[in-house]
Order: sequence, then structure tokens, then C-alpha cells
Amino acid sequence: MKNLLKILKYTLYDTFRSWWAVLYFLFFLICATSLLYFSGDFTKAVSSLLNIILLIVPLVSIIFGTMFFYNSREFVELLLAQPLKRTTIFVGQYLGLTISLVSSYALGLIVAFLIYQGNADEFALLMLLLVCGSLLTFIFIALSFFISVSQEDKIKGFGMAILLWLVAAIIYDGLFLALLTVFQEYPLETPSIVISMFNPIDLSRILVLLQLESATLMGYTGAVFNKFFGTFYGGLISFAILGIWILVPLSGFIYKVNRRDF
Repeated sequence: MKNLLKILKYTLYDTFRSWWAVLYFLFFLICATSLLYFSGDFTKAVSSLLNIILLIVPLVSIIFGTMFFYNSREFVELLLAQPLKRTTIFVGQYLGLTISLVSSYALGLIVAFLIYQGNADEFALLMLLLVCGSLLTFIFIALSFFISVSQEDKIKGFGMAILLWLVAAIIYDGLFLALLTVFQEYPLETPSIVISMFNPIDLSRILVLLQLESATLMGYTGAVFNKFFGTFYGGLISFAILGIWILVPLSGFIYKVNRRDF
């Protein structure tokens, strides 16, 4: 545990020294402050901010995670020459990188909310945004590490990371809507719920939108989602699935690094 904390601390220091985390904080601070002040409606501001978060957080996480893994290879080889467990080294790097980005993201939103001076209900909604964005950070950095350790070639690794983000953030929704349109005459309540769980970005979007007044504009689809995701057990299952989205690629990553010849 002591060695893990040392590696985590060094990774945090290295990340903040690179200015990525600072720029990340400033981006969300400026976006959130601007939307909260100029929209005139907290719900509309959250809806707009949600769209930004669902695009930017996964993109930055997967790109920065991939770049960090490839660029830290020489440092990792140095650590591997020491009497340290591989799991300790790589989990420490993963946690350090993830915590730094989550801290910058959360701090940007919280400072913006303090400037806005919202009420308790608005703060609860902001906390849901923070939790979903943080989970997406953990998920996509885990995916980026898994891709990086699976692909020796840096260019191919970056290409696979960007492709994964495109599929999850854009292409998946288009295919989902096409499926619902083609099979609209069939009962798709259960399949639509299951399909949404296979994409952490969609799942996070649903969890936040159902807490907004705009959820009523989703019509029958919104009613179906609200019937499941709007319940206590549905929400619990949703967050459990997001947790699985973290554990599966991270476990695959650890499995691969323990068997890889550096």
C-alpha cells in the first residue's frame, strides 16, 4: 500500500505539472459559469452542460489516458526493475491519473456553482452530474489503458481509442435510433433498456435527464426509461453497471500487464 501511494502521488504531481489538469479545470469552470449565468434557467444550463460533459469527458479521458501510458513507458521500465509488483505500479498510475482529472472536473463545476449561488435542489442535481462525469472518467481511462497495453504501435493505439470514443459518443446513438425506427411496431421496452446499458455514455445521459423537467419531452421512451431507471433499484442497477464498466477493462488491463514482456 505504501508503494502504491508513492506511485499515485508521483502520478498526480506529474499530471498537474503538465498543465492538462489545470486547463481541464479552467474549461469546465468557464463553460459551467457561462451557462449558469447566461441561460437564465438552471435546467436548461444543466442540459447544455450535460451534452458538453458527455462529449468532452470521455474524449479527454481516453486520449490523455492513451498518451500517458505510451509516454510513461520508460518510467515504467525503470519501476519494473525495482522490487515492486506490477499491479502496484499500474494501479497506482491509473488511480493517480484518474483522480487528477476527476478533481479538476469536479472543482471546475463546484466553483462555478458557488459563483452562481444555487439552492439545495440544484446542488443535488449538480452532484449527479459530478458522479456521472467522474464514473465516465474512470471508465474511459480504464479503456484507454487496456487499448494501450493491447497495442504496441502508438499510432494504432490512438486510432483505436478515437474510434472507440466515436462509437460510444456518436455512432451508437445513431444505430440505436435506427433500430427503434425499424422495429417500432414491436414491443421494445426491455430491449431498449438493455441496449442503453451497453453504452456508459447513454446510461449516464438517461440518469441525468430523468431528473430534469425536460424528461417529459422524451414521450413514451422517457416513460419507459423512467419506469425502470427512475426507481431506486433501477438507479442502483445502473450505477452497478457503470461500476462493471470500470472493473472489466481495468481487470483486462491488469491481466495483460502481468503477462506482458516489457
